[in-house]
Amino acid sequence: MRATLLVMAKDLRQRVRDRSLFLLALVVPFALAAVFSLVFRGIDAQPAPTLALADRDGGPVVTAFAEQALRPLERGGVIRLRPVADEREARAAVERGEADAAYVVPPGFSDAVTGGRPTTLQIIGDSGQGAYVARAIAESFAAEVRYVQVTLAVVDGGTFEGATLVPRPVTVEDLGAERRQLSLAEGFAAGMAVFFLFFTVQFGFSSILDERRDGTLARLLAAPVPRTAIALAKLLTGFVAGVAATAVLMSAAALLLGARWGHPLGVGLLVVAGVLAATGVMALVATVARTAEQAGNLQSVVAVLFGVLGGVFVPVQQLGDAFAALSLLTPHRWFLQGLADLHGEHAPAVAPGPTLALLAFAAVTTGLALLRVGRMLRP
Repeated sequence: MRATLLVMAKDLRQRVRDRSLFLLALVVPFALAAVFSLVFRGIDAQPAPTLALADRDGGPVVTAFAEQALRPLERGGVIRLRPVADEREARAAVERGEADAAYVVPPGFSDAVTGGRPTTLQIIGDSGQGAYVARAIAESFAAEVRYVQVTLAVVDGGTFEGATLVPRPVTVEDLGAERRQLSLAEGFAAGMAVFFLFFTVQFGFSSILDERRDGTLARLLAAPVPRTAIALAKLLTGFVAGVAATAVLMSAAALLLGARWGHPLGVGLLVVAGVLAATGVMALVATVARTAEQAGNLQSVVAVLFGVLGGVFVPVQQLGDAFAALSLLTPHRWFLQGLADLHGEHAPAVAPGPTLALLAFAAVTTGLALLRVGRMLRP
C-alpha cells in the first residue's frame, strides 16, 4: 500500500505542476457552463405550461373545473390543456415531457363533493413551474368549492360557525413524478463537469504508456514495487484528480451560478460513483492503445461520443426513443439523471438507481482494465 501511495503522490505532483490540468478540469468547463447559461437564459422558462387532465369521474364538478377554471386560463394563454384517458397516460405524458403536470380525478369525485364527503384531486408533476401552476389552480378551485359548501350549509339553516366545521370537500395531493429536471444553469454546469471529467481522469491510467515511452516504467518495474501497486496508483491518481476537480467545479457553480444540487450526501455519493465510472472507462480504453498518443486519441473519441449520447449537449428527450435508450449505456446519462433525481424540495437524500448504475460501470470497466493491464506493464 505504501508503494501505491508513493507512486500516486508522485503522479499527482506532476499533474499539479502541469497547468493544462487546471485549465482542462476547471477553467474551461466552468467558463463554458457560465457562457451557455448566459446565452440561453430564459429558454427554459415555460410561460404556458401544458397541464394534462385525466377525468375518471365524468361528473358535473369535474366539468365545472375544466370549463370554469382551466378553459378560461387556456384561452388567455396562461396554460395549455391536454385531456388524457387515465392516470397511467397522464403519468407517461409527464415523464416524456409532453405535459408539465397532470390532474387525476378519481371516480366518484363529483358525488363526494356534492354529498359533502372528503375526496382528493391528485396532481402529478416534478418540481418545475408547471407543477406550481397546477397546484395553485387546484387549490383555488378547492377553496371555491369549500366556499359554496359553507354557504349552502348556512342557507339550510345552520350557523356560520357550524358550517365552518364541515369537512373540507376537496384536498390536493402531490403524487410527484419520477422525472425531475435541473435548471438551465445547473444542467450546463453538470454537463460540463461530467464531460470534462473524462478528460481529467484519462491522465491517470494512461500515464503508464507515458512512463514506458520515457523509460521511467522500467525503473519502477526494477524497484521492489508490485505491478498491481503501479496499476492501482495510476487508477487512484485519476480518481483523486477527478473528485477534486468535480467538487470544485460544482461548488463554484453553486456559489457563482446559483446551482442547487440537492442533499450533500446524495451528491457526494453520485460524484464518487461518477468519477469511478469515468476512471474505469478511460482505463479500459487505455489498455487497447499501444502508445500514449494513440491512447489520448482513443480516449478523446470515447469521451466526446459518450458526452453526445449521454445528453451533455442536447437533452436526450429531444433526440428520440432510440437515442434515449442508447444514452443509458453512458455514465453521463446516469450522472445527470442522478442530479435531476436529487433536485427539488421533496427530493430523496440519495439517488440509488443512478448511483448503482455508475458503480456497475466502474466495476465492469475497471475489472476489465486490470485484467488487461499486463500488456501495458512491459518495459
